Amino acid sequence: MPYRLARLIQRLSFRQLQIFHTVYRKQSYSRAAEELNLTQPAVSSQIRQLEQALGQPVFDYVGKKLYVTAAGEQLMRHVTELFDNLNVLQMELAVLQGQVRGQLRIAAVSTAQYVVPYLLKGFLDKFPQVDIQLKVINRARALERLTQNQDDLLIMGMVPDSNGINLLPFLDNLLVPVVRANDPLLQQPIDTQTFLDAGLLIREQGSGTRHALEQWCREQKLQLNPKMEMGSNDAIKHGVLADLGVAVLPKVSISSELQLGSLEILKLPGFPLRRSWSLVYPKGKHPTPVMQAFLNFVKTPLPQGMESISSPSLIGTARSSF
Repeated sequence: MPYRLARLIQRLSFRQLQIFHTVYRKQSYSRAAEELNLTQPAVSSQIRQLEQALGQPVFDYVGKKLYVTAAGEQLMRHVTELFDNLNVLQMELAVLQGQVRGQLRIAAVSTAQYVVPYLLKGFLDKFPQVDIQLKVINRARALERLTQNQDDLLIMGMVPDSNGINLLPFLDNLLVPVVRANDPLLQQPIDTQTFLDAGLLIREQGSGTRHALEQWCREQKLQLNPKMEMGSNDAIKHGVLADLGVAVLPKVSISSELQLGSLEILKLPGFPLRRSWSLVYPKGKHPTPVMQAFLNFVKTPLPQGMESISSPSLIGTARSSF
């Protein structure tokens, strides 16, 4: 081993790298100290020792604001890779002991938040030693994270058309036309265009639900003239309840309201739009043992509580308006 490398290894510690990683993420010594349960002077001391070992600064303070130096950016890239490799090592050692243990980073589009808790509960019941980090984001951000390989797995509905990804569909996602229980549209036969013109509330650009509806309307040569954009399916649901308009929503997001009778599904030609939630990851990515355990898990029968989510039974009771 070269002398300079041996000396660097002797002077560096994993604790220093962990503290550096936390300061980098938090962009603050005080917030890093709070997360690590250390004092701020202790964090400052460890960073000074790290900088002495490297021979150059990793952070600068300018006008009381923390900035990362070029050396700090390079260090962060290698520290992230090192910690990822250590995580994989931990998983592989656990496998040798007949266990599944380690970290699983999942990002899920916002619609899937109604499904993911049931999925994770069933998985953690089987593999309690897995540490799961979950981020809920919109489809546009999910595609960015997929391109940047920031997560182990993505859960999304509208999967991009690409040969560079692996996908595993695991559950139906039914998009249904929804109105308030006493909406006048329930009292007369209407066609799909009339429904779409009746004050449609719609998600923002980049949403998978909106993308699916726009794609279907183009195929059917229907006009889409939204009344209002809203940033979440819950906001749209409450907009329909408040008599702001009508909507096309994932069935899973309105299951309680359907059971209570406050919302109703119209039976219109072409609906429900049937999509699937899928697990997605880059094709060149080699699954870790924990990733593989999760992929295998979703291939098994659905956990308790998810059968009703994927069932179209509520669609059968939709009110006909055509």
